[in-house]
Amino acid sequence: MAVSPVLVIKADESTVGVRARLYDDYSEHKIVLNSVITYWWANDLPPAVKFLELFDSVIKRTINEIFPHKTLNLKYDVRANQVLEKASEIEVKLISVVADDVGFKIEGCSFSLNGIRKVESDFEAREFSTSFDHVIETPDIVLKKYREMNEK
Repeated sequence: MAVSPVLVIKADESTVGVRARLYDDYSEHKIVLNSVITYWWANDLPPAVKFLELFDSVIKRTINEIFPHKTLNLKYDVRANQVLEKASEIEVKLISVVADDVGFKIEGCSFSLNGIRKVESDFEAREFSTSFDHVIETPDIVLKKYREMNEK
């Protein structure tokens, strides 16, 4: 019987943790929300958009550390209280994670972030939802380094 790798997402009001596990090996990274949101606010960047970019990157890195791969397919749904560039609240539901044709079991697939953007008094909430189906490639030189790390 083959063992499926597992991706665990844990979120609270201050962090989003991403943990990948395969047999006895695991890798874990946390996104510290206060730090990144403060940076995005200071630089007038859309927090919901930037968070999703960072989330993709953290998943990719975390999985690569235990299971080096060339291609990562991420599918998830996002609901927000406005278009992503203006949203102050988002809900992310991870649907599927596949690295080089190996599917990951997902635990904690859904989480919400609130208060990620300062809202003006005239802010008008409008339900917004979208789906993402990303294919993220690992550059060959980076893949080589992950494989070397994994062999040690």
